Order: sequence, then structure tokens, then C-alpha cells
Amino acid sequence: MAAKTKNSARGLSLNLRGFRLPRAVYITICVLPAVLTALFYVLRMSTGVMDWAVSSISAPVRGFLGMLSSVYPFSLAEVFCTAAVVWLFYYIFKTASLTSRRSGKLKIISKRLLTVVVVALYVWSLYCWLWNIGYFATGFAEKNGLYGEGITTAELAAVTRLFADNANELAPLVERDENGRFIEDHRRILDASAEIYENLSEQLPSLDGRVYRPKSMMFSWLMSRMGYTGIYFALTGEANININAPGFLMPATIAHELAHQLGVFAEDEANLVAVLACVTSENTVYEYAGYLMGLMRLLSALTIEDPEAGLEISESLSDLVVGDWQHNFDYWQSQKTVNTGVGVIDTALTAVTETVSDAVDSVYDSFLRSNDQELGIKSYGAYLNLLVEYFLYVI
Repeated sequence: MAAKTKNSARGLSLNLRGFRLPRAVYITICVLPAVLTALFYVLRMSTGVMDWAVSSISAPVRGFLGMLSSVYPFSLAEVFCTAAVVWLFYYIFKTASLTSRRSGKLKIISKRLLTVVVVALYVWSLYCWLWNIGYFATGFAEKNGLYGEGITTAELAAVTRLFADNANELAPLVERDENGRFIEDHRRILDASAEIYENLSEQLPSLDGRVYRPKSMMFSWLMSRMGYTGIYFALTGEANININAPGFLMPATIAHELAHQLGVFAEDEANLVAVLACVTSENTVYEYAGYLMGLMRLLSALTIEDPEAGLEISESLSDLVVGDWQHNFDYWQSQKTVNTGVGVIDTALTAVTETVSDAVDSVYDSFLRSNDQELGIKSYGAYLNLLVEYFLYVI
């Protein structure tokens, strides 16, 4: 019986090895992602269709993915991206090896290139229907009746003063070392994130949803080199946080990425929601981060519109607030250069870092613009009108 079982298994193995997909199935597999992608680009101009797709496809699928990924303490997004890069390099090496040993090089390259294109199209089509559709659906501000129709300089100054006063008041209440440096533990900040939207969701019901603990990024150093503090990855439903960046703004970054998790797609609206969530959270560390994040943008705008008013508020900031701002500036400046102690190596690596950072910014800017975000990366600062109006007329 044992010999018979072994022979049967061998026969099954040979049959499986010789299995070939029917041509129609093979063509369908190759064409399907292209069809899904084309369908997105055809339908994205219909707000009604996109609204339906967000509520019926994107939101439930991303929520399910977020629930699954929350089981793991590490970032599945990083695992996915790392595996993709490793696979791509292996695939290129394998292709080069095959073409060097076999005839019909053009046929081999064509088939293997088709595989890469099909895989890329599957990823892109999924991303389009899970995330990009949100850029063409009804926005958060419109859903909640918030319209940034324009503000006066006096209104901008009033809200900037409010943010400065609150930042000054909260700055000494967060944990610091003997030099006044912010030292709140990032794990406690991440743990507290589950409750930060509870109060705001009572005012804005569209934010009433399940959020999952953000993930600390293993490649935080790389994110810093590229100039990013966090990223929401729709294919795993995860909010990923750069834990190497200055900690006092981490709560605001977390709130921003969780806003995306809750279905706030546009960057300017996610910034607005992040500030509102932080300052209404009743968590001192989050409140401070929210007021500080808003103050940075508000004061910058006010200084342009009314330099005298901007200077007056700047001079009113406490040493702790100014110290945090200086730390933030120094940190990001340090990420623009590489210091190994060897001049030639430092120069070369700094140039590479700058080139990669610029390339990433350019790609992301193009991505935002291609999805109807006309300001591109600048959309991160376009929320000021809404922020001022909200604090003047809503709260």
C-alpha cells in the first residue's frame, strides 16, 4: 500500500506540473486590472457613482483590512513594500539570467515584462477603487456644511492669538527633560490614539467610526530622509507613523493619518480634522500638538498678511514653544545632509538623499494633482480658511 500511495502521488505531481491555464482564463487575468483601472477613470467624473463606491466598496473593505492588519504589531504596509522591492530586484536578476542562457531573448523579456505590468496594474486598480475614488466623491467639508469662503486678516490674527495662548499654556504640562526637551513616550501616544476622535465625532457624525492603533515604522529613518512624518496605506488599512520625527508633533500626525482611516481623503481636510481632533481630545499631549500644528500654519500666514501682528504673536511665545519649534527645524535640516565624517562620501550621499527626496515629492505632487487635488503637496496648508472659520463661528 505504501508503494502504491507513493506512485499515485508522483503521478499527481506530474499532472499538476503539466497544467496550463486555458487561454481565455489567462487573457482574463491579464486584462481584468486594465479594465478596472479604465472603469475608474471613466466613472470618476460622476460624484454620485464615487459616493456610492466610497460607502459600498472603499469604506467597508478598508475597514476590514484595517481590522485584519491591527492583529499584527508591525506595519504590514512596510512588509508589503519591502517584499515588492525585493521581488522586483530578484525578478530583474532572474530575467537577466534567463536571457543570457536561452535563445528567444525578446520573447522571454516580453513575457516577463508583461508579468510586471499585470502585477502593477492589479495593485494600481485596487488602490484606485480603495482610495483614489475618495478624491472625486463628496468631500468632508461639504458633507458637514463647512465652507471656507474667505477670512479677514483680523479674523486670522484672532485665531492665531488663540492658538498661541493655548500652546503657551499647555507647553509646560507635557513631559520634558531637564533641558525642556519633549520626552513623552511614543508608545503611550500611540496607545491613546483610540479615543481622540470621541468628542469630535459628536460634533461631526461623519467621523464616527472605528480607528485602529497606528503602526510605528521600522523604516522611520527613511521617511525622515524623504521628509515625511506618516502615511496611510489603503491596501492594508493602516496608519503608519514615523517615530523618529520630533515627538511633540507626533499626536497631530497620528490624528491626520487616522482622519484618512475614517474616510477623510483630501489632505487639507485631513489637516483640519487632525487639529480639531487633537484640541478636543481632552488629552494634554494631543491638545498641545494640535495647537502647535495649527499655530505653525496660522502664524506663517499671518506674518505674510500682517508682519507686525505676526511679530507681536511670535514674541509672545514661551521659551518652551520656541524651543520645540527650533528642535523641529533643526531635525529636518539635519535630514537633508549625511555626516559620516568622510567628506567625499558625505557629499555623495547628501546629493543622493536630496535627489531621492525631490523625486518622491515630485511623484506625490503629481499623484495628488492627477486626482483633482489642484494644489498638489501645497494642499496640506489650504485648510486655514476652514480652521479660522471653525474656531470663530462653530466652536
